[in-house]
Amino acid sequence: MSEFDRDALKQEMIVWRRDLHAHPEFGFEERRTATFVAAKLREFGLDDVTEGVGGTGVVGTLKRGSGNRAIALRADMDALRITEQSATPYRSGNPGVMHACGHDGHTTMLLGAAKRLAAEGGFDGTVRFVFQPAEEWGKGALAMLDDGLMQRFPFDEIFGLHNMPGLPIGHFETRAGPIMSAEDNFEIVLKGLGGHAARPQSGNETLVAACALVTNLQTIVSRRLSPADISVVSVTELITDGTRNALPGLARILGDTRSFRPEVSAEIERQMRIIAEGTAAAYNVTAEVNYSREFVPLSNDAELVDAAFAAARSVFELGNIAVAREPMTASEDFARFLDHVPGCFVFLGNGEASAPLHNSSYDFNDDGLLFGTDFHVAMVRQRLGGEAGS
Repeated sequence: MSEFDRDALKQEMIVWRRDLHAHPEFGFEERRTATFVAAKLREFGLDDVTEGVGGTGVVGTLKRGSGNRAIALRADMDALRITEQSATPYRSGNPGVMHACGHDGHTTMLLGAAKRLAAEGGFDGTVRFVFQPAEEWGKGALAMLDDGLMQRFPFDEIFGLHNMPGLPIGHFETRAGPIMSAEDNFEIVLKGLGGHAARPQSGNETLVAACALVTNLQTIVSRRLSPADISVVSVTELITDGTRNALPGLARILGDTRSFRPEVSAEIERQMRIIAEGTAAAYNVTAEVNYSREFVPLSNDAELVDAAFAAARSVFELGNIAVAREPMTASEDFARFLDHVPGCFVFLGNGEASAPLHNSSYDFNDDGLLFGTDFHVAMVRQRLGGEAGS
């Protein structure tokens, strides 16, 4: 592709990305986004474009040559329930919802790859472009799988990417094995007897018990699990039915945990129940623990990681390619696809000055768009036979 064409594609992609940014949609509500994606894929001349997969998902299919292998490239489309604090002309026009994780950029990079591959070919086989809804709450991949993704659009392996604030533009990282953690959610409900703030002895209020329990839960990681197992237990909300002069009789503690092995997840839940029941008994209240598993660990296939590094060497400067030093305790429902086929998930730099993910001032860096598109294209050509079928 000539430098002029690359610059024209980048400018076109910036327009797409900023349009998507201005019209963010929460998980399973991505109707405008899905319509936009499907229209572009049809404009590019893909062999098939199917909407409504898993609710609001879109799958595009592009075939070249006679090869019988298929690979999938996946991008997430959903936004977050966060009020944007940006003053850009393309800031969110949907109050209370914004692209605070860069899914607008991920979608755009995959659209750019679809346009290039449809126009240039350079591979022998089938590419599935999987545009997934509802990644942020861990339901979208499962919804697409439950809707027959693997049967309707079969593929042999799958690749995905995510932008990374703090990593410079034009930098690439991944690693074999565990790379992103499981996420479990919990709610602990303490029940006692509330009453007048002036007479605490007349009841069994729950606030002091809840405060003690929040502290005690921190001993799960520090004292009850092996230091060799990476894990996190975070309390994120404490809600009571008390008021200025009334002691609460009900308290709810909510939060999430992160881990990389099912055995560790199970032990966190077991210890949480022991601690909650023991703390509640000490304060003469009762405890009910509700524990759910939302995301499974993401573990990259070692062979496909080697393939991703090989593809990256055709896109990124050699000194900008690195093995990620340790797994991240953030989660990704891309992992659900890996229960069915091998895959690889990678990180691309969003700039050292980028606001953090899930921050109200975050914005995807458009200077990273072509790197993502070029990596997708290189991955397809590396896995599907180079220049055959061009």
